[in-house]
Amino acid sequence: MRTHYFSFSGDESTQRFFSVSKLPLSWPSLPVLVPHRIRRRFRSTRSKIRSMQTPTSSIASLNTSFNPADTLRALRTHNWSAYDAQYLFLAIVAIFSLCVMQSPGPFTKTMVVTGYMVAVYLMLFFSCQFISGEYRPPIWVRVLPSLENILYGANLSNILSAHKNTALNVLAWLPYGICHFGAPFVCAGLMFIFGPPGTTPTFTRAFGYMNVVGVMTQIILPCSPPWYENMYGLAPANYAMQGSPAGLRAIDELFGIDLYTSGFTASPMVFGAFPSLHSADGTIEALFMAHTFPALQPLFVFYLLWLWWSTMYLSHHYAVDLVAGSLIAIIVYFMYRGQFLPRLQPGKMFRWDYDYVEYGEVTERYAYGLADDLDDYRPGAHGDSDEWTIGSSSSFSSSSRDPSAGMRSPVTDESSWEGDTVASASDTEYQKA
Repeated sequence: MRTHYFSFSGDESTQRFFSVSKLPLSWPSLPVLVPHRIRRRFRSTRSKIRSMQTPTSSIASLNTSFNPADTLRALRTHNWSAYDAQYLFLAIVAIFSLCVMQSPGPFTKTMVVTGYMVAVYLMLFFSCQFISGEYRPPIWVRVLPSLENILYGANLSNILSAHKNTALNVLAWLPYGICHFGAPFVCAGLMFIFGPPGTTPTFTRAFGYMNVVGVMTQIILPCSPPWYENMYGLAPANYAMQGSPAGLRAIDELFGIDLYTSGFTASPMVFGAFPSLHSADGTIEALFMAHTFPALQPLFVFYLLWLWWSTMYLSHHYAVDLVAGSLIAIIVYFMYRGQFLPRLQPGKMFRWDYDYVEYGEVTERYAYGLADDLDDYRPGAHGDSDEWTIGSSSSFSSSSRDPSAGMRSPVTDESSWEGDTVASASDTEYQKA
């Protein structure tokens, strides 16, 4: 509250001062609304970006040239390794999908490649409908219901979908028909902003390869979903049959649209119940998000259980399909977490707060300074920086690989520290001098 003083002079010898209070008529400024801690973190992050000190500042060094000679030059100088075999695998999948895909001409196929190369599994999922039934394995109709009864004693999908109403239909539609398609983009965006640099590319690669494995499993082991058993019983199935929206038909009727009915009827993968890609996608999203936001793990577990219930309530998957999809996601996640997933660092809120990136799990050898190559854990962290800075080799002696030595202090001579303190050691050296 500001105070202004005004003087009123009745005569030259007398002066009286009155204080008039002026109420603030404007909104508080942004520094007042934003806490000091957040403003300080933002200023620190902005200064790091401007000074090119963070891993994210390397975006300025991206090659934007469209000259084919630059690409050929980069290929000649590239150090090839077994890790590059993944690109050969993706090329084989893409070529196979293009060969079986029926399209008006090569131009359309080129447009498809341009649009789907970012997600090869979508192209494989779309093109599997063009594979001739003569080359595809028979459809398993009795396997999943039998496993359901053996493992759980009953058909859980039929039990959960026995009683339906509008409220439950909408509650099941939200995770299955809405969140499933938007969650990968939302998770990738959140991990890009709040996760360590490199988290989003690792998530996208794991997500893509997991779905490729899932679609290939569905092609090799085609199985009928619960809605087929409800419509046709255990009668033999063939690839000429159309799909069904099952419980999602009620959503189209509720909103007066024809979205899920036409979409699932013309699905390119009618008999792809095993494994459930809904369950696989939800599981790997929950695992990566729990890694980035450890405090929100119960929320991600709740979302996964909610998605599981919706898939069985809508008669699209058996419980066996859900377990198989989650197992694939867990295996892929831990494969990437062990070598490629960046670790969180305390006190880091945004990706721009990271001065360096650490990959893989924290092993006991690394904790005791016995790692054979610190470059695997902290790439680009060596140089002229002080050895005692945070994230470097710290208080570990890099000159000793002896397990019995344990953690050593940075001494310059070969004297032992048995029973001596810093002061006593220095006094001894002074007396010798």
